[in-house]
Amino acid sequence: MTEPVKDGGPVKESGPKESGPVEATGPVKELDQSASAAAYRPSAAAGEDGRSGRFWSKRRIPAALLAAAVTAGAALLLYDVAAVRTGRPGMAWRRSLADELERRPLDDTWLLVGAGIVAALGVWLIVLAVTPGLRSLLPMRRNPADTDVRAGLDRAAAALVLRDRAMEVSGVQSVRVRMGRARVGVRAVSHFRELDDVRADLDAVLGAGIRELALARPPALSVQVRRPAKKG
Repeated sequence: MTEPVKDGGPVKESGPKESGPVEATGPVKELDQSASAAAYRPSAAAGEDGRSGRFWSKRRIPAALLAAAVTAGAALLLYDVAAVRTGRPGMAWRRSLADELERRPLDDTWLLVGAGIVAALGVWLIVLAVTPGLRSLLPMRRNPADTDVRAGLDRAAAALVLRDRAMEVSGVQSVRVRMGRARVGVRAVSHFRELDDVRADLDAVLGAGIRELALARPPALSVQVRRPAKKG
C-alpha cells in the first residue's frame, strides 16, 4: 500500500523495480491455436476529479555534470585571459586550437562532427529541462480535501495487481501484462471455455481493476486471448 507523504513528495508502492511485462504461467496444455482481441477504454470522466500531473525528476546528475563542465571551462578561460592581460603568452592548447580553426574550412569533417556533438548535447539538455521524467511512476488521483498530498503507483506494481486479477478469471492459463502510461496490454492464454467469454470476463475484471487503481489518467485497455500452441 502507498503511504502519502506531505510537501508534494512522490510516493512509490513497493514492488519490482523494473516496469517490463509481468507474466504468470500455469501447466501447459496443448490445444489448437486461436486468438481474440478487444480494446476497452475507460470513461474519460474517470480521471477528471482530483487530476494530478506527472512527477518531475530532479535531474541531479545531469545538472551536476553540466555545472562542473561549465565551471571548469570558465576557470580555464578566465586564467588564460588574465595571463594574456599580464603580458604572458596564452595557453598552448588555446593557441593551437585557434590556429586549427583558422586553417580549416567550415565544411571540414571534424568541424561538422564536433558541431553535431555539441548540438546533440544541447538538445539532450533541453529535453531534460522540459520533460518530467520518472516514467515508471504513475500519478494517482488527488484527494480534493487535501491537495498537498500526492501519491504515485509504480508501473510494475500496477502490472502485478492486474495480472493477479486476470489469473482469477476462469479458463485463464497464463497472463502477460505490459503496463504503459497510456495503454495496458494484456495477453492471456486460455485452455478451456470459449475465447470470447474469457475475453469478456477479462474486459470486465481488468476494467474494474484499472478503476480501482485510482490513477489520475486511467489508461486504455487492450486484451488478447488465444489457445496454447501445439508442440511439434
